Amino acid sequence: MTVTELPQSATAGLYQEIQQFYAQQMHLLDDGRVEEWARTFTEDGVFAANAQPVPAVGRAAITEAAARATEAYAAAGVQRRHWLGMVSVESATEQTVTARCYALVIETPRGGRPEIKASTLCEDRIVRADGAWQIQDRQITRDDLI
Repeated sequence: MTVTELPQSATAGLYQEIQQFYAQQMHLLDDGRVEEWARTFTEDGVFAANAQPVPAVGRAAITEAAARATEAYAAAGVQRRHWLGMVSVESATEQTVTARCYALVIETPRGGRPEIKASTLCEDRIVRADGAWQIQDRQITRDDLI
């Protein structure tokens, strides 16, 4: 069943769930709560980005990669924020959602001015696992690298 086959009220509710999921997920990452953020991925989840030579596969690898990046930003005195918008639920069943959104990565050095560091396309396959949404596959495409 695609999202267009769902009743409009269910579609609106699902869209709100996905937007809330994204907001909570990005708050965790930007707050440095890496392990909690990584738990928003399935155990066998994939985080792939065209800026990285190989994808992080599995929650442990995703946690490790995010922890390294978060520690580097903290050591440099940089606050990183992700701003997600233009969320589009492309298809959905009761257990799986395919979604796309744009993400801006904003970095603010301590005492400095914010700067947009990256503009990206985020394409996700999101599944219900243990009653919660989790990313099974995330593909990040940085605009400056295509």
